[in-house]
Amino acid sequence: MSEPRTLLFMDTEFSGLTQDTSLISLALVDEENNSFYAEFSDFKREQCDNWIKDNVLAHSLWIDQEIEYFTRKDGSQQQVFGDKTFVKEQLSRWLAEYGLVKIWADCPAWDWVLFAELFGGALAIPKNVFYMPHDIATLFSIKGLNPDTSRAEFSGLGLTLHNALDDALMIRTCYQKLMQRPDCL
Repeated sequence: MSEPRTLLFMDTEFSGLTQDTSLISLALVDEENNSFYAEFSDFKREQCDNWIKDNVLAHSLWIDQEIEYFTRKDGSQQQVFGDKTFVKEQLSRWLAEYGLVKIWADCPAWDWVLFAELFGGALAIPKNVFYMPHDIATLFSIKGLNPDTSRAEFSGLGLTLHNALDDALMIRTCYQKLMQRPDCL
């Protein structure tokens, strides 16, 4: 019998589609609406093209403010701003509050690599995090839908695209709606 796992829904925003890209923001949301949202002070701003400036940085909360570090917990919502080391420490504490964790993301090739890199590589992610992410795009296919289906439209949430927290919420809602549909494969 397998142990129960908490499902976390993750999204990241990053400085570009390059091998040395850096995290701008990261969000995780569980099924009970507990969330972790972080923005990074040490992302590679010079890598950001106009699209990223207009569609990602424009939705950031603290990146252009004169602050170094902070963490704020408001009920079940934790918000963090700082460099990779600070965010990793805060995220490690947040993840430690869970038992076994399974992460879902949307086309997680970049997200998962950057998540693992934050901890020092795939072998250094917290032990309670399942080593393999699950992909919502694959779940769309299994349920007989086009994997390119608009997550915003399907979720019906009307949130801000390319904000990691809003995108994580959309991923969670898509997952919940998809799990109610019969498999089509």
